[in-house]
Amino acid sequence: MPSTERGELAGRTVFRVGFGAMQLERLHADRGAAVALLRRAVELGVDHVDTAQFYGNGFVNSVLRDALRAGDDFLVASKVGADPDPGAPIPLRLAQRPAQLRASVEDNLRALGLDRLPLVNLRRADRRPGVLAQGDQLVDLDDQLAVLTAMRDEGKLGAIGLSSVTTDTLRRALPAGITCVQNAYSLVSRDDEDMLALCVAQDIAWVPYFPLGGAFPGLPKVTGEPAVLAAAQALGHSPEQVGLAWLLQHAPNVHLIPGTASEAHLEANIAAAGIELDAATVAALDAIPTRSMDAALG
Repeated sequence: MPSTERGELAGRTVFRVGFGAMQLERLHADRGAAVALLRRAVELGVDHVDTAQFYGNGFVNSVLRDALRAGDDFLVASKVGADPDPGAPIPLRLAQRPAQLRASVEDNLRALGLDRLPLVNLRRADRRPGVLAQGDQLVDLDDQLAVLTAMRDEGKLGAIGLSSVTTDTLRRALPAGITCVQNAYSLVSRDDEDMLALCVAQDIAWVPYFPLGGAFPGLPKVTGEPAVLAAAQALGHSPEQVGLAWLLQHAPNVHLIPGTASEAHLEANIAAAGIELDAATVAALDAIPTRSMDAALG
């Protein structure tokens, strides 16, 4: 793969398009298909995956355990800050307290069959989208980082990332050695441009979720933008691929984790890494107005 298609994530050089495993839950009734999709991702060069124990109440992690092999040299990034809550309207509950974070890391290790998690992202609960912390789930960042850095020292995890945070939170966390930030970010919702610039300056990977927008009612969709549709038609690619390609060209530290339960979509997502947008196309896409996610969510 060309060097521009690879970048640094948690101390490793990886393909800049990974796999977001949450959508594997859609294959709950066909475990074999879920395993086969992950094996296909590996065949296509994917070498990092984003997961969490609360994805499918452990189903996703169990599929990863079955699908990944010792020789794959795969970077597994998991997430803590919430635990499964099957049967609830939202099938997870916040788990922000230090003891809960430690237990969540241990749960991930057992489910994945690993002795060490290469990357653990702390999902804060003080910013939308997602459930906001209340009561005893309002936990100071320093207390959370203390338990994660202790587990890093113990060898239970390799690197620490943050998810759904503000620039101020990131700045406070920098002394802990943050290697990754996962925030909602796309061509049509670029609230965090200053934080992205800080991550570039600090050699921190930027891993946007909702990379095509539209994940919740009221959020704009990249694929509905006339400039994106025009670029897709001119280039002979899908609007989704144009949106992903723009992210990869927008900053050198961007890593993508698009999720899917479809092999065709998987192949299309990976192919986006090979799309080069010319200067005129980038200018047209950059001119698309950004819409605040907070405003869109009301």
